[in-house]
Amino acid sequence: MAESRVPTDAGVSAREAEVLDLVGAHLSNAQIASRLVISVRTVESHVSSLLRKLDVTSRRELASYADGSGSPREAQEVPGAVAASPVRYTRSDDLNIAYQVSGSGDDDLVLVAGFVSHLMLDWTERRHAHFLNRLGTFSRLIRFDKRGTGMSDRPGALPDLETRMGDVGAVMEAARSEQAVLFGYSEGGPMSILYAATHPERVRALVIYSSYARRLWAPDYPWGFRPEDRARYSLQLEQDWAFEADMRRMAPNADDEMARWWGERCRAATSPGAARALIEMASLIDVREVLGAVRAPTLVLHRRDDIDCHVDEGRYLADRIPGARFVELEGADHFVGVDPDQILDPVEEFVRELGSPAAAETSLTTLLAVRPERPIDPAWMRGIVREVLEAHRGVPAVAEQETVLATFDGPGRAIRCGLALAERIRAAGLAASIGLHTAEVARRGADVSGAGVAVAQAVADRAATGEVWVTSTVRDLTAGSGLSFEPRTGLDVPALDRTVRLDVVTST
Repeated sequence: MAESRVPTDAGVSAREAEVLDLVGAHLSNAQIASRLVISVRTVESHVSSLLRKLDVTSRRELASYADGSGSPREAQEVPGAVAASPVRYTRSDDLNIAYQVSGSGDDDLVLVAGFVSHLMLDWTERRHAHFLNRLGTFSRLIRFDKRGTGMSDRPGALPDLETRMGDVGAVMEAARSEQAVLFGYSEGGPMSILYAATHPERVRALVIYSSYARRLWAPDYPWGFRPEDRARYSLQLEQDWAFEADMRRMAPNADDEMARWWGERCRAATSPGAARALIEMASLIDVREVLGAVRAPTLVLHRRDDIDCHVDEGRYLADRIPGARFVELEGADHFVGVDPDQILDPVEEFVRELGSPAAAETSLTTLLAVRPERPIDPAWMRGIVREVLEAHRGVPAVAEQETVLATFDGPGRAIRCGLALAERIRAAGLAASIGLHTAEVARRGADVSGAGVAVAQAVADRAATGEVWVTSTVRDLTAGSGLSFEPRTGLDVPALDRTVRLDVVTST
């Protein structure tokens, strides 16, 4: 091996110098581990040590030492990817969603960003641009600004997860992507999890970095924030939006260059009041009940000392997503732009090793069940149901019990359909109760099966006449939708080995 070009006073060990030379040869961490007969985690430790000892912030800057191109600050800037990859727009509901496609890899990868993003300004910080450019070396990278942020339209009210999930589908359609790896980080994680569970046929694999299942504390989720602490944080964020926002929490090791960019990007991406509202909406997220329904190959990554999101939250996700692999990384930075190669080395290895996708047999579905107070003419019922379902994009369903009427890929639309159906039945002088539950079900044509079917039917049986009742799973997935609920009772579900809380829908 050639002599490494490392300053003699840097305190770099002989093994670290070997790792540095191989970084300069553009080998991945997995390739370096194989060459030196050490573990990938050991390589990651050496790379982190080199970054610290040589006072650089990215893998590309480390490589400049090994190839003799000069100091890290003299490294070439990222190529003009923006000019080559125009920002385009697609319609989702009545809004314009901005998206951009770049890169030349074989696999499609949809990046679901965290709190805010800005498709153009994301390229103007060199380390974050390196993160995006490297993703494009092993994927066709599809990015978008979530509605309400960046270059996308601002809706009249902030959207819930279900609505934002629809934007992912709209962007994939516009980019002509039939199936993609979904990479969600921070706030983008829960939405990616929900989309993967609901649309398994569209998701080849799932990558989650530095994310969570819920934001608020619960007895079985001790890492969440207390509501009062979260409220103070959102207020402080709004007040500090003109400066660095929450940059020191998200990237404590950021330098002045990144700090300035962070503030400029945040201010361009959304307003102070909208930023506070986004935090408050995210505080309501809870996808714990969804994790077991994810069937895509999954990689979960988390930095050990992340200030914003505890590492045990990453472990929680990996433990409950079937077959998920967990990778713990060194460091405290939540943001992907700090030491991006540390994140991307295992991601690239994971994506490149993906096999042929398996056909999806089940998916996360919201089921709507109706219990008439007395027999209703089947022909009349079919006509009413068909009309109401079409307005809410529901799909007729058949099960062993005849109460299950429809399935939905979003719980919010299912609830609104239930309310509309209850009103139509009431206007006809009839009476019925309606129950909804979200669960993993199998579907063959119109036939649906699975434990969730019986739960939905049981909710309809328990609901009061004329009311729409939902399980806590449905309620949690509609956070930020504007729907209101009041608690009613509990339902023992032997298939889940627990009691499910039931709520009545009180308003939209």
